[in-house]
Amino acid sequence: MFKTLTKEQLAKTIDQTMLNPIVTIKNIQSFCISAKEYHFAAVCINPSYIPIAKKILADTDVKVCSVVGYPLGANSIETKVFEARDNIGKGADEIDMMINLGMLKSGNYSYIEKEIGVMVSVIRREQMAEYNRHINIKVIIENGSLTKTEVKKICKIIEESGSDFIKTSTGFGARGVELDDVRLIREIVTRNIGVKASGGIRTFKDAQALIDAGATRLGTSSGVSIMDEYSKIFNK
Repeated sequence: MFKTLTKEQLAKTIDQTMLNPIVTIKNIQSFCISAKEYHFAAVCINPSYIPIAKKILADTDVKVCSVVGYPLGANSIETKVFEARDNIGKGADEIDMMINLGMLKSGNYSYIEKEIGVMVSVIRREQMAEYNRHINIKVIIENGSLTKTEVKKICKIIEESGSDFIKTSTGFGARGVELDDVRLIREIVTRNIGVKASGGIRTFKDAQALIDAGATRLGTSSGVSIMDEYSKIFNK
């Protein structure tokens, strides 16, 4: 499957990610410049850097993605709503929100359903009323901490909420993404929702296998090396 993707199509699967807490402004600036050169789908950065990224990526095809409730997800719903509104107000085009993992592990699915539903409702309402642009909502579930039963329940909730993507992991959890994570999610949800694989994606081989398994976005800090590896393999 992957060989049918052009270099441009591959680039548009990649959310080039820099969420390390000790990155500098200079790191973010050079990171965004390289993302622009490679035409990635988005850069995924911490909220304080949104204005810097937005300025560099203005009038490009690279979206600015930022995080909410990251990486633990234990913030209150009200705090997450504030974060999302603040991110969007500063220019974020996409939101990656970590669910309240403790509530999920407690079996409190009504809380999780409310949390996601409120977030989607607020973002959808405000994107139309104030910003007149679609804001992609990606909900992070941290696969490595969940049972298959929990994954099945939460994925159904996410798709029914109207979110745009299910994201496998934060990159700070028990482990990164595995092929079986993506395969399981794809067994549960329809093609109406995207799957963002994230955590430990470092090579072209990793990217190829995850896309073949059903991922439509890849969250990785290795986007540049993946693209360069693709170019060497296919002479493009």
